[in-house]
Amino acid sequence: MTTLVSQSLTLPCGSELPNRLSKAAMTEGLATADGVPTEALARLYGLWSDGGAGMLLSGNIIIDKDHLERPGNVVIDSPPSPQMHDALVRWAAAGTRNGNHFWAQISHAGRQTQKIVNKNPKAPSAVKLGLPGGQFGQPVALTSDEIEDIVQRFGICAAAVKEAGFTGVQVHAAHGYLLSQFLSPRSNQRTDEYGGDLANRARALMEVVAAVRAAVGPYFPVAVKLNSADFQKGGFSFEDSVQVAQWLQEAGIDLIEISGGTYEQPKLLGMVGMEEEEQQNVAQSTMMREAYFVDFAIAMREKVSVPLMVTGGFRQRAAMEQALDSGGADIIGLGRPMCVMTDAPSQLMAGLGELPRYEDSLSLFPSWLAWLGNLKTLKAVAGFAVQYWFYGQIDSIGRTGKADPTLSVFEATKQTMALQKKLTRK
Repeated sequence: MTTLVSQSLTLPCGSELPNRLSKAAMTEGLATADGVPTEALARLYGLWSDGGAGMLLSGNIIIDKDHLERPGNVVIDSPPSPQMHDALVRWAAAGTRNGNHFWAQISHAGRQTQKIVNKNPKAPSAVKLGLPGGQFGQPVALTSDEIEDIVQRFGICAAAVKEAGFTGVQVHAAHGYLLSQFLSPRSNQRTDEYGGDLANRARALMEVVAAVRAAVGPYFPVAVKLNSADFQKGGFSFEDSVQVAQWLQEAGIDLIEISGGTYEQPKLLGMVGMEEEEQQNVAQSTMMREAYFVDFAIAMREKVSVPLMVTGGFRQRAAMEQALDSGGADIIGLGRPMCVMTDAPSQLMAGLGELPRYEDSLSLFPSWLAWLGNLKTLKAVAGFAVQYWFYGQIDSIGRTGKADPTLSVFEATKQTMALQKKLTRK
């Protein structure tokens, strides 16, 4: 069956993706406490490779062991040891065994590092996350020398994954992680060359992109994950995003993934944030609208020609086809459905019309508590608990080779918390 989703795509660097479907980046938590990829991680990505996606994106590969997104992240913060290199090679080989691309998403969590990892993480400025629960500590502002060190670490990580057999790299500059924190005037209150106007706030990202490109050469795919907006008052806006995208295109980026939100405003997950969402000046399209960021991609396409990837909310193949046909999206990212249906891309290309929305039947709290639904804190807790259910599916596939749809949200939350505690370095 010939569909738009099954067409190939040639990137600016010359690499070709066999189709327009990508497994989106999702945190796995399947590395050792020291950040070494495990056999479970290789098993997981082997099954995803078999599932037919033209590209797989890894979850966060962290470039500083003191700034994990969560315990269980893979960490490459120095040239790999022989043991680490061999583990990366096994992971990359499994993730490319079906002839697809497998790109490493490289990242630094900054102030979104949990207290159990680092009580005082480094960030652009000493601005604490505005979240209840005390999971995140008071950040410390980075010095210029520390920023330079971080830039170099991104390059070291990119070189290491290329040598191990990954076929591309994505720099994570979205969702409130470190490079996203630099871009936002809410979290970046610096007065030096890394703060102030947008060009200064984008400086860290542009230096990282330059270091990564220098490490991997001109013919290796380099992508950036960029917020369309933070959706927070006084934060990174869509107008800012378009300008940064133009700068990234000039820098020779091969793909920009359009996303949005932060831990404080988790737009990507369709969750309620802790404050009112800041609306953006972007026209709504007339297409079938189930994906969160399609309209932003369509609007951005008017300003850039670099290939764009859109992730978040896609379930119907018709909506994916419309997004591709509109010219706004060149790649469709699939996340949650592939936590249970590892062959979702193959099924879509074979004619499946719609993927299941597993989250519609998941809840941490019983239905009779629905009257509390207007409480933002409760809704945020419930939303993250549902996310833990998907973590549980990833863990189950990695460890046993198959998902466990019978897992309860409560049990998944308990298991995730216990595993994170077990993997926390002492």
